[in-house]
Amino acid sequence: MASEDSKAQPAPRLLGLSERQLAFVLLFIAPALFASNMLTARATHDLFPPIALAFWRWTCTLALLMPFTAAALWQHRAAILREWRDLLILGALGMGVCGAFVYIAADTTTATNIGLIYAASPILIVLIARFVYGERVSPLQALGIALSLTGVLAIIGRGDLSVLANLEFSPGDLWTLAAMTAWAVYSVMLRHRPSALPLMARFAAISGGGILILLPFTVAEGLSGDLPPLTTTSFLIVAFLAVFASFGAYQVYALVQRSLGAGPTSLLMYLIPLYNGVLAFVILGETLQLYHLLGAILVLPGIYLATRKAGT
Repeated sequence: MASEDSKAQPAPRLLGLSERQLAFVLLFIAPALFASNMLTARATHDLFPPIALAFWRWTCTLALLMPFTAAALWQHRAAILREWRDLLILGALGMGVCGAFVYIAADTTTATNIGLIYAASPILIVLIARFVYGERVSPLQALGIALSLTGVLAIIGRGDLSVLANLEFSPGDLWTLAAMTAWAVYSVMLRHRPSALPLMARFAAISGGGILILLPFTVAEGLSGDLPPLTTTSFLIVAFLAVFASFGAYQVYALVQRSLGAGPTSLLMYLIPLYNGVLAFVILGETLQLYHLLGAILVLPGIYLATRKAGT
């Protein structure tokens, strides 16, 4: 919540735009930043070991965060010691499972599938909040959940009922489903677990927790012979993910949410799979199938209905 001092002072202007005007512009840029992770996962799936990619992505992200959070982290070191279990669990979910599993998935599924399956994460967030924390679900929200889950099944089953009946799923789609589930649990925990840390400092501490969780798996992956190549391309891949898909995406999201509120910011979840599908078609040459369209037709309105506040 903004302080009285911050309310009294005008927000700084950038490129002649007020913070609110800039937030509107960034609202339509942010989906591309989030989609860049899924696109990079698919584009580089045969260039970089998946667990190492997640580890180095978040290590570089933490390095970018430190100039902005080091003082706050030191100031709140007692809170970090009290909350270390939550920080490790959140890091394992948000940076470990959500990071590495998506990169593993990219070996056997498309960026388009990853984006559309991930788009259903708000549905699972609503369900977890309902059954764990007792948040009410309205009839419209229930309809939205049903629509989105049907859309996800259409994508996973590639529009073929026999695939669902015979449980013939793509391994990559299942890895993505696991990552999406972890993201939903991460999001609910982030909202409902109390913390004394400032927002950005908490993000840095969670990133550190994720790095600690990923470290032994990264070492094991390397000992198995799957080492990242020490090439300019490898460094550029990690730098791109750290700057755009991690640091940039999360900071833009925070600015948009602070300036426009939760309602308009939720548009990001609707736009990410659309951006992802179009960019995958343009950049990666992926073919959009009829089941992608069917899934999007069901998932996107479903997200809108399921994430509406009860009673609205």
